[in-house]
Amino acid sequence: MAGLEAPEAAHGPEAGQRYDRRATLGGLAALVILSWVYLWHMAAGMDHSSLAAEAAPRAASAGAVGMTFAMWAIMMVGMMLPSAAPTIVLYGSMARKHAERGSALPATWIFVAGYLLAWTAFSAAATTLQVSLEAAALMTPSMTVASGALGALAVVAAGLYQVTPLKQACLRKCRHPVEFLMTRWRAGSAGALGMGLEHGAYCLGCCWALMLLLFVAGIMNLAWVALIAAFVYVEKLLPARRLTSYAAGVALVACGLYILFEL
Repeated sequence: MAGLEAPEAAHGPEAGQRYDRRATLGGLAALVILSWVYLWHMAAGMDHSSLAAEAAPRAASAGAVGMTFAMWAIMMVGMMLPSAAPTIVLYGSMARKHAERGSALPATWIFVAGYLLAWTAFSAAATTLQVSLEAAALMTPSMTVASGALGALAVVAAGLYQVTPLKQACLRKCRHPVEFLMTRWRAGSAGALGMGLEHGAYCLGCCWALMLLLFVAGIMNLAWVALIAAFVYVEKLLPARRLTSYAAGVALVACGLYILFEL
């Protein structure tokens, strides 16, 4: 039946590639939307009085720690997948072309799983930091660091990291998916998982300091979550990456010093 024909059968390989591209982008969009819906629902269910009442046992409760980890992990999905989309879509296109030549590559979701694994590791580290700050009474009920000086130093550190060679090297890997996949290619499912993990590690090296700003602005302050996610997207995908990074670095350092001197 003509209506059930595969895209490539009905319209050729190019139509099949477009179909795969739309399917990949649709899947990524669904994950991002679900992540943001979860975060919105979680933020909407919080109020300062309940947070204040729960602040003391959070660090000691395994269930609360698990929820904190889930919050960070889901937040990273919502924040990081949009900027990783070009690399993921490119991997999917390469898989399609290899399949047409009779040499199938591992599914795109394996590459995505490796990418998210890197940010899951970061989520575990962020959870550990948050729990430690809570145990030391250094977190407010609104999920911001309680010490103004500590927050200001975190902002300054994030700004300084923007101009480091390590930041720029990681950013270059994130901005050039063709170069990354051509030079770091590994065969098999383990290879696809490893490539995704390595690409995620480069993105982590690029953005970890920016994520720590959430401890200053508010971990569940969704306006700041969206702002940082938007900056990550702009910094990775638009031209003038060095200028963008340096400008943000100068602004962060200036903001951190202002906060520090105002204490």
